[in-house]
Amino acid sequence: MPNIRLNMEPDDALIVVDVQNDFCPGGLLPIEDGHKIVPVINRWIEAAVTIGVHVYASRDWHPLGHPSFQDNGGLWPPHCIQDSHGARFHPDLILPASAIVITKGVRFDQDQNSAFDQTGLSFKLKKDGIKRLWVSGLAEDVCVLATVTDGLKDGFEVILISKATKPITIKSGENARRNMRDAGAYIE
Repeated sequence: MPNIRLNMEPDDALIVVDVQNDFCPGGLLPIEDGHKIVPVINRWIEAAVTIGVHVYASRDWHPLGHPSFQDNGGLWPPHCIQDSHGARFHPDLILPASAIVITKGVRFDQDQNSAFDQTGLSFKLKKDGIKRLWVSGLAEDVCVLATVTDGLKDGFEVILISKATKPITIKSGENARRNMRDAGAYIE
């Protein structure tokens, strides 16, 4: 692995993946202690804004009857349904007005776990001159994993902020980190 810079710089981007009510305690698909990463992410957002790093926030924004839902043959119970309370960002997450929101999971024919999956994010990042991504959010072993690996495939250097993500289970989180590391991500 190349020698990595462990501080954010203006040609970096901070990506906050799916920190939404339904993925936090009390939500329809909660990750244990998912809300506890919010203060950590807020500190990263504050640092990013201070040095001029772009902040991108992805969100699941599922229509009723989405193919990821168990009723339609998917893996998950209904969650993050468009315009619902559960689809909103966690109320304690402090996104700057300049944050770019990436909406995913809107297709009726497939799921979109990655913030890169048919969203145009890679194009936007490259247009903005971004070379390196700092990734945080929920769930580490599903949407964060997919976002990290797709970012690497698209040619970005990717750093997972380990204290700013939570997996569905400890074991699947360990597997996800191993997969991300094997794909070329750095785990901070």
